[in-house]
Amino acid sequence: MKNLFILTLTLFTMSGFAQDTSTSEQKKNYSFTLQQAIDHALENNYSAINSGRDIEAAKEKKWETTAMGLPQLNAGVDFTNNFVLQKSVVPAEFFGGNPGEYAEVAFGTKYNMVAKSTLSQLIFDGSYIVALQASKTYLKYYENAKRRTDIDVKEMVVNSYGNVLLAKENIAILEKNIASLQKTLNDTRATYKNGLIEEENVEQLEITLASLESTLNYNNRLLDITYKMLKINLGIDINAAITLKDNLDDLTTQNMDLAFSKTEFDVNNNISYKIATNFEEQRTLEYKLQRSKALPSLSANFNFGYTAFKDHFEFFSKNQNWFNYSNLGLSLNVPIFSSLARSSRTQQAKIALDQAKTQLNETEQKLKLQYAAAKTEYEYSIADYETAKSNLNLAERIEKKQQIKFTEGLSTSFDFNDAQRQLYTAQQKYLQTMVNIINKKASLEKIITQ
Repeated sequence: MKNLFILTLTLFTMSGFAQDTSTSEQKKNYSFTLQQAIDHALENNYSAINSGRDIEAAKEKKWETTAMGLPQLNAGVDFTNNFVLQKSVVPAEFFGGNPGEYAEVAFGTKYNMVAKSTLSQLIFDGSYIVALQASKTYLKYYENAKRRTDIDVKEMVVNSYGNVLLAKENIAILEKNIASLQKTLNDTRATYKNGLIEEENVEQLEITLASLESTLNYNNRLLDITYKMLKINLGIDINAAITLKDNLDDLTTQNMDLAFSKTEFDVNNNISYKIATNFEEQRTLEYKLQRSKALPSLSANFNFGYTAFKDHFEFFSKNQNWFNYSNLGLSLNVPIFSSLARSSRTQQAKIALDQAKTQLNETEQKLKLQYAAAKTEYEYSIADYETAKSNLNLAERIEKKQQIKFTEGLSTSFDFNDAQRQLYTAQQKYLQTMVNIINKKASLEKIITQ
């Protein structure tokens, strides 16, 4: 009973520890600037972690290929139970029988055991030389793939970070608009009760207020989703607490750099182009591999072992005799004729290489087009921001004037409502252009940055 109590207590304690461990990540508080968020994601993003593991696996694969040309040592033991010995016939006169007759003879013992070791070494094989070159290209490919993953992760973090800030700014503006409209609605209700305006003016404001409150509710829900998306990109638990140190205005100002868009574009620095180059190198090596199969291969091996025979299983007794043997061998393989199968495989590899060269050229042209488009979109986003900023100032002044006119009874609720909608649209447009600058800058950096 005492042991059962101790076991139960131990299991309960371990369960509580596991629960504390699983919830510790959720309780942790994070605080990031945009750059800090990027740095954290490059270390903890799920795709970035697995991409790093791909590099480690590629390194192991490279050594596996290298080891194929190094000495190989193997050892083993063979045991045979001849429960029915194979028989042969010999002239009976060997054993004193009559000439012309044959006697059945069983050769061997019931049990045989062989302990052996083999040392082998590849001396020359063209395929192995090509495989060594391919293993280096294989590793380079995954290193470039890791770099592309990091670039993609950075862009995702920038976008998701900006989306959170956009949702927060939308909420702040909506709350400000609702507070202002609520005050106007209260004043209008009081004016209506005094019989100075029609009820329709009140109802129009109530419709607008209800619409704003619904939009605010949606943005509050959207903010939670954008936060969770950012956390996933950062590689942290979606229920963890997180605070963003940067604000939308500062990030917009930091990313407004027209001089950056004038940077000379070198396609050789683009990671997608490097990966396409890796692909061409792989196809080149595959072509060389098929050609190398027409060369002879040479290998050597040294064998050493002991053999024992017994009618009873007594191989480990002290008086057991073991007979040693050893030999050295060379193996030369010379391809002579394959009914043109080898030539066909070589031609297939040559066609694949030509396709890779064409794809590399296509990638270069597409990247130049993407750069031109990204550059144009980034420059336009800055111009669009300036226009949206100016339009917002105009919309604010128009809305203010219409509010005064509406309060004084000089304009209808429809005129005031139109001015409000124009203002709300201008506000949304202004915020979106700010985020566009940040995102378009990230897209341009993705193409230019090595």
